[in-house]
Amino acid sequence: MMDNSILAAMSEINITKSIWCTVFLCIFSITDMHANDNYLSRVLKGSQGETLPYRILYPVNFDPQQKYPVILFLHGAGERGSDNQKQLTHGASLFTRPPIPETFPAIVIFPQCPSESWWIDTRLLNALQSGNYTAQNTPYEISPSLQLVAELIKQKRAKPFTDTNRFYLMGLSMGAFGSFDLLYRYPDWFAAAVPICGGGDVSKVPQYAHKVAFWLFHGEEDSVVPVEHSRNMVNALREMDANVRYTEYPGVNHNSWDYAFEEDQLLKWVFEQSR
Repeated sequence: MMDNSILAAMSEINITKSIWCTVFLCIFSITDMHANDNYLSRVLKGSQGETLPYRILYPVNFDPQQKYPVILFLHGAGERGSDNQKQLTHGASLFTRPPIPETFPAIVIFPQCPSESWWIDTRLLNALQSGNYTAQNTPYEISPSLQLVAELIKQKRAKPFTDTNRFYLMGLSMGAFGSFDLLYRYPDWFAAAVPICGGGDVSKVPQYAHKVAFWLFHGEEDSVVPVEHSRNMVNALREMDANVRYTEYPGVNHNSWDYAFEEDQLLKWVFEQSR
């Protein structure tokens, strides 16, 4: 781990990418930019007057009389802001490239965390950075931004076209940390979770281990969020006999999401899960 904290490290936008990923992004950048236009811009007004910008993608030929699975995607620290656009940088095009929209029709939601905020209480991140992976004595709360996400989920779960048995959670880096925190607080909301290059408090795993299916990803050479974070979560889940898969990419740094999004079976596995 670098001398700087995880907070500072995850805020770095110019993380070195591999040559393969650079070429990949160059090829698809224009296509992805137009594909992301399919995400409608919306703003949630919180119960205390706060706002949470988010983008939402509806299935092709959306029929409100039908029920659809929903994927909530939590972005990383580098995509924070208020433009309601940057959160689509990583992962949004995964759901718009043919034949995905036709093969896996779903509602996809990308909320955006404010620049000065985090998806998770920073005291927990500091505890995890110090090696306190069992941080049950850390007095952390749900972050204000994640609380707004919870309000957004409640709204979407109440829609008649939402298949509440197939509500899924994905997150990368800061968003993966936020995913584990959200699972702990609302374990009955999700059928599957895909945390990428993140981590969490292993002491909270028993709260949700038997309720959610997991597929975790991490790069072996991650210099921002050490791979031990995912390994510890996987070990804790396996000790509980949870439904968990784990893919670790040898030689890959923090951008393991680029490789995870190219897994042929990822979305097939996600949409097979149900409560």
